[in-house]
Amino acid sequence: MASLRDIRKRIRSVKNTRQITKAMKMVSAAKLRKAQDAIIAARPFAQMLDQIISDLATRSGGEELAHPLLTARPVRKVELLLLTSDRGLAGGFNSNVIRRASRFLYENSGVEIEISTVGRKGNDFFRQRGQKMRKDFGYLFQRLNYTNASQVAEEMSARFLKGEVDAVYVVYNEFLSAISQKVSVAQLLPLQALSVGAPTAAQAGQSAPVAAPTPALVDFKYEPGRQDVLDRLVPQAVAIKLYRSLLESVASEHGARMSAMENATSNASDMIASLSLTYNRTRQAVITKELMEIVSGAESLK
Repeated sequence: MASLRDIRKRIRSVKNTRQITKAMKMVSAAKLRKAQDAIIAARPFAQMLDQIISDLATRSGGEELAHPLLTARPVRKVELLLLTSDRGLAGGFNSNVIRRASRFLYENSGVEIEISTVGRKGNDFFRQRGQKMRKDFGYLFQRLNYTNASQVAEEMSARFLKGEVDAVYVVYNEFLSAISQKVSVAQLLPLQALSVGAPTAAQAGQSAPVAAPTPALVDFKYEPGRQDVLDRLVPQAVAIKLYRSLLESVASEHGARMSAMENATSNASDMIASLSLTYNRTRQAVITKELMEIVSGAESLK
């Protein structure tokens, strides 16, 4: 049976842990609000950009419009970009993404796959298991902005245009709410919504096909021309899609960590209550024992 000193020490330790988890929850809640505002602000622009590109393709008026980043080809080599976090203590945030990436590797075992990572957790996991790694973009989450995301997108696009890879996928946590995230596998290259002959979303590892944007009812005049506008917008659409995935991952991380720290704080409170009850019972037993010894000694003197 533990002594009173040991129980007091344990209670003090759990209280200190509860203070840490409560502080981490508050920090994550503050960061989540900022990240949530960023992703909500980015979504309309990304959707409108997809709408414009779709309108360009559907309203070509007999003019052949094409872009190399929209052209699907037989897939022999794939690059998988894995978005995890640099730190743990976020519940199943990292493990869910890593598990989905592992399943993607198993389902596409007949294709050569290289892994690039953003975040230390995913990079450490696959590197320790001898998986073929190409590059770690560890700086992105420390300096997350559109400029850095577009540089990574340009690098991916350059490799696709050179034929070094035939497709690029991104595995990340899609932000749904502060307590809910969904692991998604999105095809970054070629742009899936507009690619002729591109694989469906189910083949890419998603649960349902991604519907193409509904064409606008009003057409526009394009200067200097439709093809020039398309050449400018398609690389930007790739960068926006990657940037949006990064924002989704950051918001999901803060939401998952906030939920995990809230659960940890609640569990610590329950443990403190249980230890306090044990401490009081042990203390009462010690007092009762001492009283019985005193009474027994007094009786023996009579």
